[in-house]
Amino acid sequence: MTGTDRERVPGKREDPLTEGGRGMLQEALQEFIVRYGYYAMYGLLAAGIVGLPVPDEILMTFVGYLTSLGLFNPYLAVAVSFGGAMTGMIVSYYLGKKVGKPFLWKYGKWVKLTPRRLERAESWFRKYGLWTVSFGYFVPGVRHFTCYLAGVSQVKLWKYLLFAGGGAFVWCTLFITLGRVVGQGMEHLFHLIHTYVGWGLFAVIAVSAAVVLSAIRFRKKTPPEHS
Repeated sequence: MTGTDRERVPGKREDPLTEGGRGMLQEALQEFIVRYGYYAMYGLLAAGIVGLPVPDEILMTFVGYLTSLGLFNPYLAVAVSFGGAMTGMIVSYYLGKKVGKPFLWKYGKWVKLTPRRLERAESWFRKYGLWTVSFGYFVPGVRHFTCYLAGVSQVKLWKYLLFAGGGAFVWCTLFITLGRVVGQGMEHLFHLIHTYVGWGLFAVIAVSAAVVLSAIRFRKKTPPEHS
């Protein structure tokens, strides 16, 4: 039996978390976007941020590709995607605020919030604070948790939206632009970005933020010069 035969066994349902399942899910989501347009774009982004199995980066890159074909307006696509992402982040924030940490640890696995991932995101949140919400957006498997943890930590909503909005806007713009520029080679580029660039970009941003914060603290500690 060939690899293709194994993937297409009659009556067998693919697990969406397996490689074959992810491929089928990806195709279904792409068809959904082509058929329902901006509504699908908005809804899928919101669902993906909450934690449902939506391949967010592939989704945005594909949307960018469709803008290059003239099926979507690139500016409207960024705006709608940003709105969907922010909706998902607000929902996650309020869920974390209302249900609390024990509930997430017990039932979070149903939306990919495993204890191990929660501990990892919580460690970053303690270390970097709300910057984790912005930077974590570029790290698959982290952005979903930082939203919940911001709610659990009772962070003020306006502060959360400020940091979340900045990361979401850059993220949507970046991947839609990449899909628009790359076109047919988008899947290969996505694989490279998902594997290497996400962590590299996070490292660059984290180091830059550390330098800026250190400079601010140094200026506060330095007494003013008197003439």
